[in-house]
Amino acid sequence: MEANRPDLPISIPRSEHSISRSQISPNALKVMYRLRAAGHRACLVGGGVRDLLLGREPKDFDVGTSAHPEEVYRLFRNCRLIGRRFRLAHVQFGSEIIEVATFRAQTAAEDDDGPGVVTDDEGRILSDNVYGTIEDDAWRRDFTINALYYDIESFAVLDYVGGMEDLRAGVIRLIGDPEQRYREDPVRMLRAVRFAAKLGMRIHPDSEAALHSLAHLLRDIPPARLFDEVLKLFLAGYAVQTFELLRLHGLFRHLFPATDRCLRRELYGHPRVLVTRALTNTDARIAEDKPVTPAFLYAALLWEPVRARFEVLLESGLPVAEAMERAADEIVGMQLAHTALPRRFALPMREIWMLQPRFAELSGKKPHRLATHPRFRAAYDFMLLRAASGEPLSELAEWWQGFVTPKGEVADDACSLDSEEAAPRRRRRTRPRRPRPVSES
Repeated sequence: MEANRPDLPISIPRSEHSISRSQISPNALKVMYRLRAAGHRACLVGGGVRDLLLGREPKDFDVGTSAHPEEVYRLFRNCRLIGRRFRLAHVQFGSEIIEVATFRAQTAAEDDDGPGVVTDDEGRILSDNVYGTIEDDAWRRDFTINALYYDIESFAVLDYVGGMEDLRAGVIRLIGDPEQRYREDPVRMLRAVRFAAKLGMRIHPDSEAALHSLAHLLRDIPPARLFDEVLKLFLAGYAVQTFELLRLHGLFRHLFPATDRCLRRELYGHPRVLVTRALTNTDARIAEDKPVTPAFLYAALLWEPVRARFEVLLESGLPVAEAMERAADEIVGMQLAHTALPRRFALPMREIWMLQPRFAELSGKKPHRLATHPRFRAAYDFMLLRAASGEPLSELAEWWQGFVTPKGEVADDACSLDSEEAAPRRRRRTRPRRPRPVSES
């Protein structure tokens, strides 16, 4: 998308678009009105405008303004400034945060060493705090459909880059030269896939062509940032479509390399089925407004490399618990070089894995002891997922389904697997004590 269209920019009056102030967060309106009263230009921008035009309910509302971050900070007592790479203002109203960004200037590649712009050797922008006009800002955004502005003064939608046309056509298109824009921020490749899956759109051929060749740039992104992106990719209700697109465009292997190697060896086997089923279940829970956790998501995404390594360590003679613990250590250690995994999610994920071998221990009181473990329900659901995905666990899963009630409690008549063959235990009868002889005095 180049800046050479004579039909742009365009202003779409209120009578020709569907956005009403009643659909916008009152807090976002409050921020825009105060900025305007202080003499600054203020517009709703980004995903909020896009979603309103598509008839969707926005997750959040972002504001673009001519005011610099420090000026925004002085206008709102409930404001804090964040970010070094991009300086932003967060205005907080209870649990709602309105993000306010100053209009940024369009900087050509040859000007990237100008004041406020810092890039690395790959062209990735490390810092960009050069401010400009609203039109400059539009050309600095990533995709055309995210560069639409709702002007609080005129109530018009402002389009500087052809975003309305792409929105109607269902096209995800990068603004500017795709290779340069991906190099500036490789996470844009993940965003392209995420929007395509979420909105049911297609990536424009020009924007799609560079994905495979530049996917390796994701290795330069900090693991903590990629963890946040993984949550956005897989916990937004469109995980299955996202997974397929990530693999199609060669991006998944840079997020979960060990898993990708396993999937490529068995294209249609149970490893792929397990991941797909786990993501399908995640999407269903989100659709039903049920809680989801990154711990279970990561447990599923990393299970196949953990399972394969566990089998190798078992064959080498390690005890079961030690083999599983070492397999988990090795795979998680490799994964942390690509995406972070905070301790609060890593620990329950590992517990889910560590409990898996114990489901095969059915003698005596072992099933009852396992059922009292705090992580039992998640581990039990994971074992059933493995069985449903083709691992040879059908008999084991059937037994446990008889042992556990739908509420996750142990059934009253639960017994061990070999109870039908075992004779009922006879109660030991206590022999009556012999009376002590009475001593004669």
